[in-house]
Amino acid sequence: MAKYFGEDTPKLGFGLMRLPKNTDGSINIEETKEMVDMFMKAGQTYFDTAYVYDGGESEKAAKLALVDRYPRDSYTIATKLNAGAARDEADAKNQLNVSLERTGAGYIDYYLLHAIGSGNIDKYDQYGLWDYVKEQKEKGLIKHWGFSFHDSAKMLDELLTKHPDAEFVQLQINYADWENPDVESRACYEVARKHGKSIVVMEPVKGGALANPHSSVQKVLLDANKDASFASWAIRFVASLDGMITVLSGMSNIEQMADNLSYMEHFKPLDDKEQEAIRNAQKALEQIESIPCTACHYCTDGCPMKIRIPDIFSAMNKKLIWGQDDRAKGEYNRAITDAGKASDCIRCGQCERACPQHIGIIDELVRCAEVFE
Repeated sequence: MAKYFGEDTPKLGFGLMRLPKNTDGSINIEETKEMVDMFMKAGQTYFDTAYVYDGGESEKAAKLALVDRYPRDSYTIATKLNAGAARDEADAKNQLNVSLERTGAGYIDYYLLHAIGSGNIDKYDQYGLWDYVKEQKEKGLIKHWGFSFHDSAKMLDELLTKHPDAEFVQLQINYADWENPDVESRACYEVARKHGKSIVVMEPVKGGALANPHSSVQKVLLDANKDASFASWAIRFVASLDGMITVLSGMSNIEQMADNLSYMEHFKPLDDKEQEAIRNAQKALEQIESIPCTACHYCTDGCPMKIRIPDIFSAMNKKLIWGQDDRAKGEYNRAITDAGKASDCIRCGQCERACPQHIGIIDELVRCAEVFE
C-alpha cells in the first residue's frame, strides 16, 4: 500500500509548456508525437498543461499527440484554471469546459488552481473557485485537485490550513533555490509535508539554468560523475525527496527527452555520495559573486524614491550567478514599473541603516544602474 498519495506515479512528468516549435512559431505536432511515444514507451504517464499555455495551443497539442493516440487509462493529464486570465467568475469557471474540449480527455486527472500567490489570491476567493473544483470532482469531471504556488512558506501554511482538502500542491523546488529567500524551496516543501500533502515539482532545472550551471558548479558535478548530465543532477535531487508525485520537465526537443529518460526510466534516488555532491554544488553557488539580499524588504518602507531594492538585486543576481542577461533585464524592467529606478537613489542612506545584512546598498544600486539603464 502506498504511504502517500501519488507515490506509485512515475517520477518524470512531461511539462507541455515548452513544446518544439515550427519556424512560424506554431507547435511542431509531429515532433511532439515522437516525444510522447518515447515518454510512454519508457513507462512514464504524467502530462502537464494549462489553460493559458501557448494561448491554449498546448492543450490542443495534448489532444493530437496524446489523447487521440493512446487509451485514456494509460496516462494522466493535469491542467490548470487561471483566475487572472478570466474576465469574471463565470469566465473563470468556464475554463474547465474549454480545457476538456481542447484536450478531448473526458475528465482531468489532476486539476490545479494556477500560480497562486499574494497578488492574485483574492480572485480565487472572490470567484469561489475552491468550492468550484470540489464540486467538479463530485461530478467526476476531475479526479484530484490542488494548486500551484508561488509565494512564501508562511502563506502556503495559511492556505493549507484554510483548505485542508487540497490533495496536492505544485511547488518550485530545485537545489539552487533550496535556501533562496525569494523562493523558499525547502521551507515550502517542509510546510507541504507537515500538512501531509504530496507534491508535484515545477522548475527542477530552474528554467534551464541548472542544465548549464556556473563553471564552479559544473566542476563539482563532473568530479562526482563525468558521465551524468547537469540536468540529471537537478531532476534526481527533487525526485529523491519524500512525498513526490512527479517532477515536471518542460522538454522542447527529442534530445532533451532522451536525456531525461536515460536516468528517469529506471529512477534511482540519489545515494549518500551523490547527496554530498549536491551539497558541494550548493556551497559552490554560495561562493559565486552575488548581492547577499534576503528580500526582507526592511530597506523599502522608508525609501523616498520608492525603489524596489530587493527586486532590483534579484534581477542583478540572475545576471551574476546564472548569466541570464535577457531574463535579468526583463526582471529589472518589471521592478521599476511604477517605482523608482536604481539611478533614482538620492544616497540618503536609510536603506543601509535598515539592512540586517549590512549590504552596501547605495553602491550596489549604482552598479545595477550601470548594468540595466
